[in-house]
Amino acid sequence: MQIDIRALADAIGYPAAGLGILIESAGVPFPGETALLAVAAYAAQGRLDIRIVVVVGALGALAGANLGYAIGYLGGRPFVERMGRLVRVNSAHLARSELFFARHGAITILFGRFVLGLRSWASVMAGMSRMPLVTFEIYSAAGGLAWAVVMGTLGFYLGSNWPLLERLIRYLGLGGLTVVGALIVVVLLLRRRAAHR
Repeated sequence: MQIDIRALADAIGYPAAGLGILIESAGVPFPGETALLAVAAYAAQGRLDIRIVVVVGALGALAGANLGYAIGYLGGRPFVERMGRLVRVNSAHLARSELFFARHGAITILFGRFVLGLRSWASVMAGMSRMPLVTFEIYSAAGGLAWAVVMGTLGFYLGSNWPLLERLIRYLGLGGLTVVGALIVVVLLLRRRAAHR
């Protein structure tokens, strides 16, 4: 799917930070992570406030996850199987996913944000497997906020050099980029803590 995320950020501003991940978290393949990176990079140019970008990204992630949960809960396995065929997920894949989710559901919701593919399906699987809504909301909110902070920070600090950011995405993959982003966030937090002391 070829979408010019920077043009989208320029056209609609802050909503672009949450729109991509809302769509992706609801179970639709969409470049949600790239969207937040691009909007954060746009913020680095002084056109948007990065704090608002991160909040909108987290809210988009949470809203999309709730939509995905509702789809899985209300549609059940038959609907999820039909939906899965569109993205080449067969019954065997779905059965393995259910077993994995039964064992590691809450952690999957928490860290699934950082894994391409899992981000799209984790919420749907949570609804289908009838994960308690309160548990889902807690882990989903924590994961969505952590994801938005890491991706927003990464996009913001690499935002002055979009071609470099695109090359890093291509070479490291989004998973590797997430690790780099997490390290940047940890270093910044440690520096801020040291400065306060």
